[in-house]
Amino acid sequence: MSSPANHARAQASATPQFGVYVPQFKIGVASMLARARTAEAAGFDSFWLMDHLYAPGAPPCDSLESWTLLTALAGATTRLRLGHLVGCGPFRHPALLAKMAATVDRISDGRLDLGLGWGSVEDEFTRFGFPPGTGRERSSALGETLEILELMFAGDEFDYNGRYFRLQGAYGLPTPVQSGIPVHIGGGGKTLTMPLVSKHADWWNCVGSARHRLGQLAPLRGKARISAQYAVGVLESETQRAEVTAKVARRMPENSWGAPFIGTPDQLVEMFAAERARGVELFIVRFHDLGSEATLKFFGREVAAAVKGVTV
Repeated sequence: MSSPANHARAQASATPQFGVYVPQFKIGVASMLARARTAEAAGFDSFWLMDHLYAPGAPPCDSLESWTLLTALAGATTRLRLGHLVGCGPFRHPALLAKMAATVDRISDGRLDLGLGWGSVEDEFTRFGFPPGTGRERSSALGETLEILELMFAGDEFDYNGRYFRLQGAYGLPTPVQSGIPVHIGGGGKTLTMPLVSKHADWWNCVGSARHRLGQLAPLRGKARISAQYAVGVLESETQRAEVTAKVARRMPENSWGAPFIGTPDQLVEMFAAERARGVELFIVRFHDLGSEATLKFFGREVAAAVKGVTV
């Protein structure tokens, strides 16, 4: 007989979730807070930020720091889970990262999801003075970071002697509200990323450009649940298709985001139901209009609610 906890997990697994990714550049704090509140009211399960010191590929523009903004979002919402898609491991020492994560988890009353990656924009490291290292070195360092985070979150004193980090008599207090902050590791590399997913992750976030290989990569994820990224163009009518398709192509190119999902509500419901059948439990969407409040409301009502009602 399954326990109540196992039954609850099975129920959660049976119902797909929707998160919205709103990268915080060219947008003010008030607009970000409004989008998060709207996403919560519209039935989205999670809200995700970028973790960059600038907007990669864009001309110089305002770009809000992610962890500070996450704290403000935690205070502005009550149910929505919050995180990064994904956090850049090389930006922060793991002890500091653990303290930040535990603090935000306290502020949000246990609503933090910890997205992490080993950093894919090498230009960013050069611009802002971070040692770039090789991809293999950054991946190995992230493995140590994940080990240290687990030790810090436990609250007990510990020593750690790794290749990249050494701690003596360290401890993390206060501990997070959650007994284990869910760890999301993003990427699609068989050699450097998927071994980290299998060893450390609660969720594997399949980047859009790797979605066509989901069937090949999924067996490498261990016990991690599957989330995936989608560029989405929402059509209230077919007359909008050309305009929306052009916006999606300009803002979310296929080589980064994979094949876009563009359609009317009925068409989008069918597309996401097919992805659910492939094992995706969390759909993280980025919209053609950067997540306007009108689109968040329309998608939540006409698409997400319908997909959640589909039995797989």
